[in-house]
Amino acid sequence: MRFFSDDLSLSKEDINHIANVLRLKTGDEITICDGKLTDYKCAITKISKPELAVEFDILGSSPNLSEPCVQITLFQGLPKSDKMDLIVQKCVELGVYRIVPVECSRSITKITDNRDKKIARWQNIAEAAAKQSGRGIVPEIASPISFDKAVGQMLSCDVALMPYELENVNSIKNALTPPSNISNIAIFIGPEGGISDEEIALAKSKDIQTVSLGKRILRCETAGFTALILILSTLGEYE
Repeated sequence: MRFFSDDLSLSKEDINHIANVLRLKTGDEITICDGKLTDYKCAITKISKPELAVEFDILGSSPNLSEPCVQITLFQGLPKSDKMDLIVQKCVELGVYRIVPVECSRSITKITDNRDKKIARWQNIAEAAAKQSGRGIVPEIASPISFDKAVGQMLSCDVALMPYELENVNSIKNALTPPSNISNIAIFIGPEGGISDEEIALAKSKDIQTVSLGKRILRCETAGFTALILILSTLGEYE
C-alpha cells in the first residue's frame, strides 16, 4: 500500500486505513512517497489501535519512475454534476501534472457555494488516484479561474493546445512534432456546451493551437483522457 508524506510521517487517516481498513500487521510492508519522486520501503514494527498509532522502520529508498517525461497541465472547463470527480481520477491515473478548473461562458456549473469543499474533495480524489497508480507526486487541483486567466496561464507553457471539434487539419501529433525541448504542455478541454466562438477567437489570437482529437465528437469527460493519451503516446511514453 502506498502513502504520501513529505516528512515520512503518517496522518491519522493513513493510520486508520492501515489499522482498521487494510488490517495490516507487524512485519507487513508499505511504501511512503515524499511527493518529490522518492519512494521509501517501510516495514511496520508496531500497530496500536487504541492509540491509533503505527510505527515502522525504513528499509530503503528508490527513485520513483512512474512520472511522465513531460508535465501536462489540464485546464478543464467546469462540467456539471459529478463529472469532475471522474475527470480528476482518471487524468491523475494517466499522468497529468496539474488540473485547473475553468469557468467558461458555456459552463453550466459555476463554483460559488462550497467552493473550498469542492476543491478539497477533488484534491482527495487526486491523492487516492495517485496512490493507486503509483505516482511520485500528488497532482495539484487548483482553484477555479476564468477563461481569460486560463489563457494567460497556458501561455507560460512550452506548448498550449486546445482540442476543437471544428479543427480538421492540425492533430496533436502534428503540434508536437518534432517533440524536442518540450518540458511542459497546457491542454484546454471545454465544458459540455463546448468552447464559444469568442473564446476560440481569443485563444487563437494568443497563438494557442487548436487541435483535432479525431473524427468523432467526444464528451468533455472523455476528451481529457484522450488528449493525455495522445500527447504521451506522441512523446514516446508508451514505448
